[in-house]
Amino acid sequence: MKEEELLLEIEQAAQDMNLRIRYEKGDFDGGYCILRDENIIVVNKKLAPIRKCSVIAQALGEYGIDQVYMKPIVRTYVEDEIVRAKAAAGKNVVRRTDAAAEAVPSETPGSDATAAAEGASATPEEAPAPEASANDGTDA
Repeated sequence: MKEEELLLEIEQAAQDMNLRIRYEKGDFDGGYCILRDENIIVVNKKLAPIRKCSVIAQALGEYGIDQVYMKPIVRTYVEDEIVRAKAAAGKNVVRRTDAAAEAVPSETPGSDATAAAEGASATPEEAPAPEASANDGTDA
């Protein structure tokens, strides 16, 4: 299916879902929004047709596609775009560094491996001070 045909099919799916598509110009790609109780998908009119498809597909996913019929090829495209958008959003999340990941053991708390990992990672300067007990060694 050509990009222009896919765009027409996705636009039709949005219309079937009572979503209005507005093509505007500006410094944005677009997305789903609610304006004065109206569900709208705003799309940058300067985008290439395949990018317009992607923006609309992601907006349809945000709105929900479970209750609407779409041609199988269109549904597959929309679902793939939803997965791709979620994966891209996950890449923007700050992740632990490898060193931090190594310092967090995978065993359950209190296991020998956990205690070894906690003690082995601390240098003498970083090692926690021993807790003072009620009996400090002097008998009163």
